[in-house]
Amino acid sequence: MKHKLGDFVRFIDEKLEGYVTRIIDEQMIGVTGDDGFEIPVMASKVTSVYGHMDAENNSNTKIAETVVMPAGEFISRGIYLAAVPDTRASSVAHFQLINTTSFQLLVSLHTERDKQFKGEYAGILQPRSSIQVYSAQLADLQVWPKLSFGIIYHTTQNVQPPAPLVYTEKFKAKDFAGAKQKLPVTGAQGWLFRLDEDELVIDAGKLKESFFKTAEEKTEIIGKPDNEVDLHIEKLRDDHHFLGSAEILKIQLDHFNKKLDAAIVHQLPEIVFIHGAGNGILRHELHKALGRNNKVQTFMDARKEKFGYGATKAILK
Repeated sequence: MKHKLGDFVRFIDEKLEGYVTRIIDEQMIGVTGDDGFEIPVMASKVTSVYGHMDAENNSNTKIAETVVMPAGEFISRGIYLAAVPDTRASSVAHFQLINTTSFQLLVSLHTERDKQFKGEYAGILQPRSSIQVYSAQLADLQVWPKLSFGIIYHTTQNVQPPAPLVYTEKFKAKDFAGAKQKLPVTGAQGWLFRLDEDELVIDAGKLKESFFKTAEEKTEIIGKPDNEVDLHIEKLRDDHHFLGSAEILKIQLDHFNKKLDAAIVHQLPEIVFIHGAGNGILRHELHKALGRNNKVQTFMDARKEKFGYGATKAILK
């Protein structure tokens, strides 16, 4: 199949043109024109218009030259997968791998559907760069294949690389329930997923202690939180001017988790977290944590007229 989702094509036998919005099978594609209707057509009956191909999508793919970083400025973490709607065919989403680290990354992506595997992408991603690795129809989200990434870190500098990263995800509709955000490196708008997040570490001792406390004792120990919790670092620490970005994010997430747990213990119906707009990383981490918490019924942007996209309301069960 020579055509890809988002390609601009022209019909050979008719005066029609449009964007490829569906790959039906090895011979058939769906083409959507200006009227918004998708037309099924044999792939051999259309030809690519190269003046249009990938012009806009490639503008969101940035590549930085490899430079030697001072040891104190070497960034070891920050690998993301972004889903970005095609600017010309909004029914198509392009997945971009974003590398904000100082490592060069050797990347492999394969998909799995019904125990059928397919290699989709293999290549090298430079530091502080992005690359498009996959495309899919948003309307077909429920039948998207499972995406599996294998990533190896490389640098010529005197820095110990992390162990190879393996990330596997079967996306669901709720993963795209939140609003799009400004993406790092590219500056485009899309949904962001972090691949190299820290694993959750459970303190077995504290967990055991909690089993022997009554609900009343737990409620007394954990104070009832306010209905609105401000996560701006200047509200949490007086010495925030001396903290690095990674340390600030950790403090904000720790405070968020503490207040969310308190809201659940006190059986609050809802709670609002004010995180600000910023670069969107804190908002993304909050949405991901809320989406995985089985005590959270749903979440949404809170009072846009007051906060814009700077606050999230969680509805608790």
